[in-house]
Amino acid sequence: MNHIDLLARLADENQNRLVLLVLDGVGDIRCADQPATALDRAEIPNLDALARASALGRIVPVSTGITPGSGPGHLSLFGYDPTDPEADIGRGVLEALGLGLKIGPDDLAARGNFATVDADGNLIDRRAGRIPTSECERLVEAIQADLSSFDGAEVEVVAGEEHRFVLILRGVGSSAEVDDTDPQKTGVPPLAPHPRTADAEPTATLLADIIARMNAMIADEPKANTVLLRGVSQPPHLPQFSDLYHLRAGAFAGYPLYRGVAGACGMEVVPCGKYFHEIVPTVRENWERFDFFFLHVKQTDKAGEDGNLKAKIEVLEQVDAVLPELLALEPSVLAITGDHSTPAPLASHSWHPVPLLVHSPVCFRDDCQEFTEAAATQGHLGTFPARELMGLLLANAGRLAKFGA
Repeated sequence: MNHIDLLARLADENQNRLVLLVLDGVGDIRCADQPATALDRAEIPNLDALARASALGRIVPVSTGITPGSGPGHLSLFGYDPTDPEADIGRGVLEALGLGLKIGPDDLAARGNFATVDADGNLIDRRAGRIPTSECERLVEAIQADLSSFDGAEVEVVAGEEHRFVLILRGVGSSAEVDDTDPQKTGVPPLAPHPRTADAEPTATLLADIIARMNAMIADEPKANTVLLRGVSQPPHLPQFSDLYHLRAGAFAGYPLYRGVAGACGMEVVPCGKYFHEIVPTVRENWERFDFFFLHVKQTDKAGEDGNLKAKIEVLEQVDAVLPELLALEPSVLAITGDHSTPAPLASHSWHPVPLLVHSPVCFRDDCQEFTEAAATQGHLGTFPARELMGLLLANAGRLAKFGA
């Protein structure tokens, strides 16, 4: 019996409410270029006080040394094994679901980035300077008008936030086993959409032709002059969160990807703002509707990906200022962690374990005095797989029956 099946077997019901606050990419590193992390340097008295009344530890999102994407990172937090083929949800489907789009069984979806290449065709910015959402919408509107039908396929292009968009191929019925065109670094050209199987060759050819058409249309744009595609995928078949844990789950996330992964797990996605001070009032308004609350803060990750330690510190301090409003709701269990680390020196996701704080009346307070990566290494929870976190939260909430006689 795997871990999630064991939790489903033991899950019980009561009136206790659980809150999972995900500070996306919160983990960071100390190194020669950065002797102190954002958590080390931030003025976060409320988080530090909470740490003194909680249990600390670290989680590994996928496996030691493996750098996770946002989808696998969140699936692990929700108790799923992200390496299970059933949990292999591509970024495209997640973004599409997060935008409220319907994806049929014969449809394919890909997450797109507008990006910038130089005169030699090499990438100089994988996010096109994070163009405003209004600029993305202008470009997508022109592209959609030209690409509504292409080589017999129905094509739908939908703008997301800033530089992001979703590309959907309706009714193509071919394999989604196609590699990303984003090389995940600058100074090199975008990759071709390479098929991983023979069945995916028609998909790869169609995507290559669509990319060429899109690039030709935007070649003269000052920033967004090329496109990158990631996570070509088809709809998932996941066991639903409420069936597994007997929890009424609400997701409070301002960005499409995170709404998408929550929706794929069967959580109800509640419309809310993008910032923590906007999210908490929405949680308060819906407090009686749910047993489990997933709250997502994106800005820590954005700052880390931009290599901006100062901005990451500012986000943490903004979260800390609003934290008492969340604590005033008196959740039975509160966990604060991230879906992965995004160290500012690396300006990208990384494999480093993520600090974790768990607060409940029965959490076993350890001797940690602050919420930092270093303190988390001393916490009595130790370092464990993120997919085991839900079991810990359910246990703290008294929502797991005893195993065995």
